[in-house]
Amino acid sequence: MANHPLRTNGMRSLQKEHLYKVLVIGDLGVGKTSIIRRYVHQTYSTNYRATIGVDFALKVLNWDSETVRLQLWDIAGQERFGNMTRVYYREAMGAFIVFDVTRPTTFEAVLKWKEDLDSKAMLANGSSIATVLLANKCDQIRDLTNNGLKMDQFCKDHGFIGWFETSAKDNLNLKEAANFLIKHMMATENDILKSVVPDTISPHLNPGREMSCSGCFK
Repeated sequence: MANHPLRTNGMRSLQKEHLYKVLVIGDLGVGKTSIIRRYVHQTYSTNYRATIGVDFALKVLNWDSETVRLQLWDIAGQERFGNMTRVYYREAMGAFIVFDVTRPTTFEAVLKWKEDLDSKAMLANGSSIATVLLANKCDQIRDLTNNGLKMDQFCKDHGFIGWFETSAKDNLNLKEAANFLIKHMMATENDILKSVVPDTISPHLNPGREMSCSGCFK
């Protein structure tokens, strides 16, 4: 990965930059926009309009001695299985699939979202992109912890790297979930870079481009 020169106290230094495109998908009304705005802008409102098509926000993080630019793509819930999702998913390195803990039908839809994602997005090595399951609006109901083992098994069975109970309203676990996903994406990026010839590196690995864990897999 190339380095980008930065000026510090008149001296030139080198700092690595990573840009990760992350999809935020799930049924209509599960809180995707609220999660992104709380995580990126530290704002929360109950009056967000439904996302039409796609929107995105940028979060810049200092990660040890490196810079991580996290580009969060907010995919409208009604876009599932539409022809445009293939375009939206292109070059993604990770994803959050969100469901609303107060609406069981949104959890039932999780696997359909995962199947659609896996069929349209993959890494340069042919593997699925890292995906975290978010059980959102847990400020309204807190019975998932008792089913933690079942959720752990669900994630393992269906290719999720982990899951978190989240609340955009209470700002719960958004940073933890994002950091968890970032660590996986960085590890995957390093593995891919080691396995490919530099001239054939996938475009979504180019440098310079820019949410208590309930069940994280070590």
